Amino acid sequence: MKKFGFLLFLFVIMVAFPKGADASSYSAKIYLDGSELKLSSNVKVENTNGTVMVPIRVISENLGYSVKWSKATQTVTVKSGSNTIEMVIGKTIAKINGQSTVMSKAPVLRSGTTLVPIRFVSEKMGLNVKWDNKKKAVYLITPSTNIPNEGEDGLSTINGISFSDNRLMVAVSGSVNPKIMKLTSPDRIVIDVENAKFSKSFSSNNDINDTGTGELKVTGYPDVKLVRYSLYSYSPSTVRIVIDLNKAKNYTLSGTGSGSKVFIVDLNASTTEPGTNGKKLVVIDAGHGAHDPGAVSSSGKKEKDFALALALKVGKLLEKEKNIDVVLTRSDDTFLELKDRVKIANNLKADAFVSIHANSGPSAATGTETYYNRDSSKALANTIHKYLIKATGLKDRGVKYGNFHVIRETNMAAVLLEVGFISNTNDESKLFNTTFQNQVAESVVVGLKEYLKVQ
Repeated sequence: MKKFGFLLFLFVIMVAFPKGADASSYSAKIYLDGSELKLSSNVKVENTNGTVMVPIRVISENLGYSVKWSKATQTVTVKSGSNTIEMVIGKTIAKINGQSTVMSKAPVLRSGTTLVPIRFVSEKMGLNVKWDNKKKAVYLITPSTNIPNEGEDGLSTINGISFSDNRLMVAVSGSVNPKIMKLTSPDRIVIDVENAKFSKSFSSNNDINDTGTGELKVTGYPDVKLVRYSLYSYSPSTVRIVIDLNKAKNYTLSGTGSGSKVFIVDLNASTTEPGTNGKKLVVIDAGHGAHDPGAVSSSGKKEKDFALALALKVGKLLEKEKNIDVVLTRSDDTFLELKDRVKIANNLKADAFVSIHANSGPSAATGTETYYNRDSSKALANTIHKYLIKATGLKDRGVKYGNFHVIRETNMAAVLLEVGFISNTNDESKLFNTTFQNQVAESVVVGLKEYLKVQ
């Protein structure tokens, strides 16, 4: 059995992404390297709580592997050369050459055929596996040694999804032209991005189950129940994103021009893009996220969690300001590349950009500091810092020059706040205190209003 030194991805798509019950069977077709495999009429492909199960005997025998079945022990044994896989009906522990390994779902017996999780097939039998929900077909592909790198297949990639301020923001690479539909019963907005796939970073940083579907939890927005996503079609490769609504909503689409790295679906009542209605536009950036925790305290608290909590509080306060629009680069525990955070602000032509962080250093290090990169950002840094230092009550470490990507590459006045040292136990206790966070959030807003000269 060949072993391949690359990550195998399984994309299984549900039309409009229905949530399955315990199990459902499909009269699905299975293709191996383009040739359809023949299934007996009483054998079906099953979807069990998001795990796709396929008949191991049909696949194995078409690959030239030998398969033996022991009725007494309910064990199926698959051999290929010197490699042996043993699986027991109802058991999630399988053995690969005598070594135990865990399967996502236990094998089941249907009409004399053992069904196993398709991801297990892909990883242990050296196959690339894809699912086309429209055609109800499983594609098994024996990979060649020349696997194209990401982007070499001509497909654009979806790199990140975030929802804040009643706006869906999608970070992309390549040229995209989203097609959007408003559907009813239930109310939802469906966004199809053709000739696109999820990037490797998206798949590793976001919640995607064994069927290749995932969802983004949305709280605090009465218009929206949930955001769901999956690879809707294999031919052409199409990423589908669904915004589940509590009631019918209009939307505007922006950021799809040539070279854009982020597109936005805006559900706000205004038909104008943020910042184009006479209001000032502020982008608040919560540092780090998902697999990137930032600095971690001795007690295990993470910088990404502090940054997000404070960013959400600043965002809520700015939403109440009649002369300011606000956009958050992330509103949950997701990850965006630095260049994508910058692109959001630049595409929106924001008036100010604030990136929120916690510092780290020796355990005795303490205090608050504010960074700027360009002279045009210095006034914003000085204004926010004078209020910030009063709110934190920590040592004033001053306003400093910093060569950070998010404040260097943005086109507007941009600052990076190091509110306190997560590595210092006293600073840490304050950073994760709700009252402290509220005070800091208010200071940032006061500073922004003074800099932007708004009431």
